[in-house]
Amino acid sequence: MRRVLSIIPLLALAAGAARAQETPPAQTPAAPAAPQTFESDIRNGKGETIGRIAIRDGANTLVMRVTINPGGLPPGWHGIHFHAVGDCSDTEKFEKSKAHVNHDQSKHGLLNADGPDEGDLPNVYANADGSVNAEVSSDTPLTGEGALKDGDGSALIIHANPDDHTTQPIGGAGPRIACAVIK
Repeated sequence: MRRVLSIIPLLALAAGAARAQETPPAQTPAAPAAPQTFESDIRNGKGETIGRIAIRDGANTLVMRVTINPGGLPPGWHGIHFHAVGDCSDTEKFEKSKAHVNHDQSKHGLLNADGPDEGDLPNVYANADGSVNAEVSSDTPLTGEGALKDGDGSALIIHANPDDHTTQPIGGAGPRIACAVIK
């Protein structure tokens, strides 16, 4: 009788091992894709490099660091926007960058009930020495559908004045004083 009882636990153990072999191994989730990155110089109205943008584009949002060297901008708040064409060659006014990125024809302004458009971004503040260290985010992607890096690229434009985030067409942000190409 002892022999029969000792065989039963061995049979149960063998059956459990067989079931374990039938079960597929657990799938290891795929690592999230590394964010796409892009960097570009920011140039002033004289064509001089005054800073840099560094963009990281993740699954849900784009994060952009804006760094301006001391003396780069007048002190105070400045509106910044993504413009539809990646051309900063006309340094006097940066008008070749065209209007805001705005694929769905929304109204301008982060605080506008009919907005914002895809080019709208929060203002940045230039310190007393004219330097800026800021980080802003946007739902506008770097690549893919409705992206900044489309056929003609886009541009980050820095304006002379702050954006009030409601007034059409650019929130009273005034002249374009700096530009970075995104291609």
